[in-house]
Amino acid sequence: MIAAENQIASLLAKRDSASIRVQTLGNFQVWRSSHLVNSKEWGRDVSVQLFQFLVTNRHRQGLHKEQIIDRIWSSLDTKAGQQNFKVAHHGVSKVLEPERKSRTESKYIIRQGPTYHLDFADIWLDVEALDQLIALGNLAIADQPKLAQRAYREATELYKGTFLPARLYEDWSSEERERIQLLTLGALISLSELLIVENPLESVRLTQQALQIDPTWEDAYRIQMEAYLEKGNRPMAIKTYRQCEEVLKREFGIEPLPETIQVYRRIRGKN
Repeated sequence: MIAAENQIASLLAKRDSASIRVQTLGNFQVWRSSHLVNSKEWGRDVSVQLFQFLVTNRHRQGLHKEQIIDRIWSSLDTKAGQQNFKVAHHGVSKVLEPERKSRTESKYIIRQGPTYHLDFADIWLDVEALDQLIALGNLAIADQPKLAQRAYREATELYKGTFLPARLYEDWSSEERERIQLLTLGALISLSELLIVENPLESVRLTQQALQIDPTWEDAYRIQMEAYLEKGNRPMAIKTYRQCEEVLKREFGIEPLPETIQVYRRIRGKN
């Protein structure tokens, strides 16, 4: 338990100590120490695109230059793609290390032959912290529910909105966006379920937050019904079921799952 607590503390401490801090959720922002990098410093958008692509593919070390160009600028011919990469690489380097001398190795952009990746040893990234906190929560949930609560809480507070919202229509960002959304929904549901008896109103708030992300997330309706019932608010529990029923019918043409209907019948049968 102490080791897991230390991991949580370490993840949060890195946010304040890292030389580079990156927000990708709800908005895209980069801080160099305490300085917020502005659009003028980024220069052309290709620099932002390259950095965001490397962040998105951070678990894939050794991205080939040609592969990067093809994924980001697939509509360009070879010469234009190569030029974009050259400009973007220079732009990212200047943003991350404005004082670095020319012809010296970058601390952050690691080049190995024709491949490139980011070194995150001194970079704090919101989605990576969220990912690790949720993993800690998932490991602790069975035997250490209080620790799981803390990990999930810290993770869900990092979720400020959609991953790289300005890149919604870029194929290279969609998989990571969906993955992060599913992870966050799972954390919100797990946390709200842990809190049903201890703090049912907080459980309701968390499920409402989940439904803001995905209004069709049936688990959120079901746990919200349980939380209202725990609070003794039977009318709101019934109303929540009706909302669930309406949304699922409108969006998918289906009824709620048997377990959701079972909770509803238990509510209706309660005196």
